[in-house]
Amino acid sequence: MHDDHGHGHHHGEHDHGRHAASSPEVRVEALEDLLVERGLADRERIDATIQRFEHDIGPMIGARLVAEAWADAGLRRRLLTDADAVVADMDIRGAEIEHIEVKANEPGVHNVVVCTLCSCYPWALLGLPPNWYKSPEYRARVVREPRVVLAEMGLDLEADTELRVWDSSSETRFLVLPERPAGTEGWSVERLAELVTRDSMIGVARVTDPGGR
Repeated sequence: MHDDHGHGHHHGEHDHGRHAASSPEVRVEALEDLLVERGLADRERIDATIQRFEHDIGPMIGARLVAEAWADAGLRRRLLTDADAVVADMDIRGAEIEHIEVKANEPGVHNVVVCTLCSCYPWALLGLPPNWYKSPEYRARVVREPRVVLAEMGLDLEADTELRVWDSSSETRFLVLPERPAGTEGWSVERLAELVTRDSMIGVARVTDPGGR
């Protein structure tokens, strides 16, 4: 999937008009401003709801999937070979998961996901995409200088770690399966899922070692 430079190829055309001036995103922002101005909505409550879906409700679906893969070697193998079947079997539904590929981090190999042309992203597994994921800076720089970008985001990789950059598209969206941290043997799926963050499933962070908390 990745070429000699570690970049994933595009799979199909992106929606270049998604963030144009007349895009739904811009219209939603204008509608929000109008509702707030007329006293029909509270911006703090809207922001709180967005934060909840961005950081809690949405990512926990993916986190649960990762935790179950950590706990079940057979499920892990299936997830890496046919994620679509696993998602269907687990009755996970929602936006932008028509075709998912899962890439596993392992000793000496680290994966990170980007969408270079827009912001293709597995909403049903990770919730709302963070603003930085949609930014032109991240989309361009993580392909050219991924180690520098990850270091700026707080993730310093070892010099001998192979870094693979996967480019999501309208046809294929990628999810990173983080490495399971040491010291979690015997943990329940629920407890494991609490360790998994949205950023670790994009690949810009690692799962925190529970012993280092």
